[in-house]
Amino acid sequence: MLNGIFITIVLLSILMAAFSGQMEMLSQSMLDSAKSAVSLALGLIGVMAFFLGIMRVASEGGILEIITRALHPILRFLFPNIPNNHPAMGAMILNISSNLLGLGNAATPFGLKAMMELDRLNTNKGTATNAMILFLAINTSGLALLPTGVIGLRAAAGSQDAAGILATTWFASGCATLAGIIVAILLSKSPWYRLEEASNAHKSIHKKNNDSLESIEKAPSIPTATSNTLLSPPRWGKIGVSLFYLALLLALGQQIYHEATGTNIGNIVRNIMSFWLLPILVSGLILFGWMRGVKVYDALVEGAKEGFQVAIKIIPFLVAILVAMGMLRASGSLDLLAYILSPITTFLGMPPEVLPVALVRPLSGTGAMGVMTEIMNTYGPDSLIGYMASTFYGSTETTFYVLAVYFGSINITKTRHALPACLSADIIGILAATLIVTYFYS
Repeated sequence: MLNGIFITIVLLSILMAAFSGQMEMLSQSMLDSAKSAVSLALGLIGVMAFFLGIMRVASEGGILEIITRALHPILRFLFPNIPNNHPAMGAMILNISSNLLGLGNAATPFGLKAMMELDRLNTNKGTATNAMILFLAINTSGLALLPTGVIGLRAAAGSQDAAGILATTWFASGCATLAGIIVAILLSKSPWYRLEEASNAHKSIHKKNNDSLESIEKAPSIPTATSNTLLSPPRWGKIGVSLFYLALLLALGQQIYHEATGTNIGNIVRNIMSFWLLPILVSGLILFGWMRGVKVYDALVEGAKEGFQVAIKIIPFLVAILVAMGMLRASGSLDLLAYILSPITTFLGMPPEVLPVALVRPLSGTGAMGVMTEIMNTYGPDSLIGYMASTFYGSTETTFYVLAVYFGSINITKTRHALPACLSADIIGILAATLIVTYFYS
């Protein structure tokens, strides 16, 4: 699909530039965009290395296990037809936990494992069950604790407030997740998509008694801290942590007191969320790893190596997409598209310049990343448009890609209401992002 999008953009840009007399600008834009793509990726290396190192510290400390335990009661409520000890439940929890922590490399295998286990409970082979669709609606909502990729791209683009999208991304992706769950459940009960699963669940529970040992052996294990990385934390560690956060709280109170004079409450909240959330989050993850006995420095270095590799790998994708988007903008095609769609975007309170991110994001992650980066380079990462494009990218997911991979892995051909449910989450995420970013940064 991305191949077709790329070819269409390039050919459309050349034709548009030919008829509008912008061929000189188009040629220069191709060279400038290719150069800026490499510069951007090189600037991204440090940020990605640091953040993935921080997440490695937390992961080795066992934070994934803690989140897994916290999510279990919620998923038991959302998936009542899945037997309590079935491997599907464990795999789904691990997938969602990994996504929350931004551990995409771990999330995908767990997600595929969950789909295979859910298919074992499916007596209508080739047809998506309600549990599969609800799981994918949650999976594609983009909920993440630390959107490292977006923060890194903003920093590489010269942002003075790279983490300013943390609060807006949490709000928008939270709304998207809630919407995806609600729509998936409502559509599963509608006459158009209803599928009788009560008897299937009953049969599956009995079937589980026969193959539970086999399926449990194949279930993914919960990652915990490895024994060779553990140290005994100091006995006074809890006291030190308490004193640290007490001092931080006092400093925050002092900051609020100084800003309260002549400043409205909205600006105070925005400043706190923009400049305080990230240091608090980073210090919390580091202290968590230290208190759990992790060799913090060694774990951070190992995670940073992965961040370096990720940043290098995306250079070809950035070059291709940024060149295509640069050609599209130089030819005047984006201006024309923004003009055509301006009545819709104006009604929604959305700058038309950010609409391409919303349109491309469900189709391609790398494509949307390139579009977002090009927008930040043009309008600035700390502009309203830059904040909104970043939040769009961080609070939604590549819906079509996820559906294709996950359903394809178990040969599902009848997807029922999966696409409407997942796209509903995307739409609500975009609308919520528009609302919260406009409130904070307009």
